[in-house]
Amino acid sequence: MKVFIVYYSLHGHIHALAQAVAEGVREAGLDAELYRVSETLPPEVIEKMEATAFQREFEKIPIIDRDRLGDADAIIIGTPTRFGNMCGQMRQFLDATGGLWAAGALVGKVGSVFTSSNCQHGGQETTIISTHITLLHHGMIIAGLPYTFAAQCRDDEITGCSPYGASTIAGSDGSCRPTETELAGARYQGKYVALITRELAGTREILLEELAAK
Repeated sequence: MKVFIVYYSLHGHIHALAQAVAEGVREAGLDAELYRVSETLPPEVIEKMEATAFQREFEKIPIIDRDRLGDADAIIIGTPTRFGNMCGQMRQFLDATGGLWAAGALVGKVGSVFTSSNCQHGGQETTIISTHITLLHHGMIIAGLPYTFAAQCRDDEITGCSPYGASTIAGSDGSCRPTETELAGARYQGKYVALITRELAGTREILLEELAAK
């Protein structure tokens, strides 16, 4: 069984969380495949944003073919927040999945989201929830980060993560890196999604048959 982790990362914060999510998926015994979405910013803009060095590393991650999304048993989306919503690169990618929607290719599959923002109140929760809306339009079963990951309630440090999904605080200049708590949340979310996916194995076909019968 395969879990696709599909994400965009400019400075590496989402990339770090994606690696942790993949660790959690593999801990649960499922295959984790990491993919990036296409860049829409021109190189000169990326250079001005001082992201060129990471982007060279990021290019080692293969670009996802949107038609392959249907091959996954679960999909975990990673996106930075842009004004409380997903980034433009992810929006452009998901807006082009109409064919999958028309075919019902993702109905009954598990979907989940993780994110980052530059400050505590930079829109992490609204970004995850608004991305859920797209996944729900595809008929996916939404999984978050349950409170059994108790570290999301700690008050002795500034940290991301919420019941909606893992997250990290990048800092206004991007200098903050994901904390151990935030990485642990991402691993937990990956494992949680994988365990749900494993338990649902074989039931999607039955679900689709019964929906078609009605």
